[in-house]
Amino acid sequence: MLRGLFVTGTDTGVGKTVVAAALLHRYGGGAAPLRYWKPIQTGTRLDDDTAEVRRLTAGVGVEVVDEGVRLAEPVSPHLAAALAGTEIDLAPLVARRTGGAAAGAWIVEGAGGVLVPINRSRLMVDLMAALGLAALVVARSSLGTINHTLLTLACLRGRSVSVAGVVMVGEPDRHNRAAIEDYGRVVVVGEMPRFERVSAAALAGWAPRGLDPRARLGEWLE
Repeated sequence: MLRGLFVTGTDTGVGKTVVAAALLHRYGGGAAPLRYWKPIQTGTRLDDDTAEVRRLTAGVGVEVVDEGVRLAEPVSPHLAAALAGTEIDLAPLVARRTGGAAAGAWIVEGAGGVLVPINRSRLMVDLMAALGLAALVVARSSLGTINHTLLTLACLRGRSVSVAGVVMVGEPDRHNRAAIEDYGRVVVVGEMPRFERVSAAALAGWAPRGLDPRARLGEWLE
């Protein structure tokens, strides 16, 4: 069975890629290998999340795996695939990882949120369940985050996907954090600021002290 975490979010652009890179800073470089993988990536004509993670983890002892579905248009995976004249098949993606999973742990990043369509019948949460990974939810700290985060948590649990924790991104809001932890029955394992410049150095400075200070995620990554 694959070991690691699936980084998902309450929305597109919430900060999943930066949080994934921060996790690699926090837990990379140990005795067991740690790898990053984004199995489905859209919008490649504008940006490349895998390349961004590679940039943000320069010098860290981790492996960035660049393979999977790559689609040009910056839209939902099902639509990006349709515009490219194809349809995404989950089976090869899952088999690639679970059929002969390498030793160590994986940080797998999703595209968009948990209910983003992948094809006519499958959603992102179906990929998460098939890989058998616990979810780390990335959420904004601002107004509206309570509803979005609780909906995401309810969806994950409804599909029997374990929740490892929540990372909030933006200006800290203790009331929103308390509500998410209380009503969501979950632990906020980090409050990541909006960095003036996102860089490997910035993440190296923040992640060891600001992300998962009690090492709760070590259960899945160490």
